[in-house]
Amino acid sequence: MSEINDATIAAAAAMLALPLDPAWTPTIASNLTVLRAAAALVGDFPLPDEAEPAPVYEA
Repeated sequence: MSEINDATIAAAAAMLALPLDPAWTPTIASNLTVLRAAAALVGDFPLPDEAEPAPVYEA
C-alpha cells in the first residue's frame, strides 16, 4: 500500500485543479488514512458467491 505523503496530496490536488493551502496537508493526510482503513473494512468483508446487489436501497 502506498504512503500518503505531501507529494501525493499535492499531485492529487493539481490533477483535480483544486487550490491547496499547504497548512491543510497534515489534516488531509490524516483523513485519507482513516478513509483508507474504512475502505479496507468494506473491501475485505467476505461475501458468498450467491450474493447479489439489492435492487432498491431503503433506509
